[in-house]
Amino acid sequence: MRLLLVKTVFIAILAWMLQGCETLNFFSSKETPANKEDEYAGWDEKKFLDKANESLEGKSYQKAVTLYEALEARYPFGDFAPQAQLNVAYAYYKNDDPEAAIAAADRFIKTHPRNASVDYAYYLKGLVNYNRGIGFIDRFLPTDSSQRDPGSARDSYDNFQELLRRFPNTRYAEDARLRMIALRNNLAMYEIHVADFYMRRHAYEAAVNRGNYVIKEYQRTPAVPIALQIMKEGYLKMGLNELAADVDRVFKLNYPNGTAIADYKDDSAIQKLWDTLGLDTH
Repeated sequence: MRLLLVKTVFIAILAWMLQGCETLNFFSSKETPANKEDEYAGWDEKKFLDKANESLEGKSYQKAVTLYEALEARYPFGDFAPQAQLNVAYAYYKNDDPEAAIAAADRFIKTHPRNASVDYAYYLKGLVNYNRGIGFIDRFLPTDSSQRDPGSARDSYDNFQELLRRFPNTRYAEDARLRMIALRNNLAMYEIHVADFYMRRHAYEAAVNRGNYVIKEYQRTPAVPIALQIMKEGYLKMGLNELAADVDRVFKLNYPNGTAIADYKDDSAIQKLWDTLGLDTH
């Protein structure tokens, strides 16, 4: 009797599950490629572009991507296809899909190398990498962007550099130059963070090497005086007093009145200099 009851319950559950699957299949079948095509029935390329632009302006970025790609698929040689390709790259960027945004921008550059807006595609690549890795919290709370992975910063710098090389008079030139300054300062300060990491772990030679790298590669950045201080302390810790004295002379020669950083280990002082210079801009 008990076995029969168990079988009955099992059959009932199985029937319910199968009914649920049929229900899901019923609803999912409502959204078919044919229905999608019907949704766009009678749309010309101008209507596709207008609707996609409306979605973009309304911050419905995924819908904008869908419409731009539908436009390009249906009218690949139409008058608005190049604009759709470029706009979809921007829509991907705003939808926090940097890989797709850069791929779309590269495709536009390759397909339309002489288009009047190709400079924007190069600029957009730099912008995507510039903002890559900035999360929701970073956008609303003060953070030190120099402590993030520098790979994207280097890519962004290279992107903007290529833009200026190819289009020195582009309307995006001034913004690109300002961003390159911020990126270079960020990259220099990243090296300072690494050198400080080595100092705190008594890896003095590695710290000195990082400081020396900053001085060679990132002249005229706020990181240079901090690098000199790290080098001086590193040499002193290793007992290389003459080298420490040489670094101290260089520091005093270039910064006779000192700097805003009394002690590179004073995190609050470094942050104050950082804020004053406005280097941590997104």
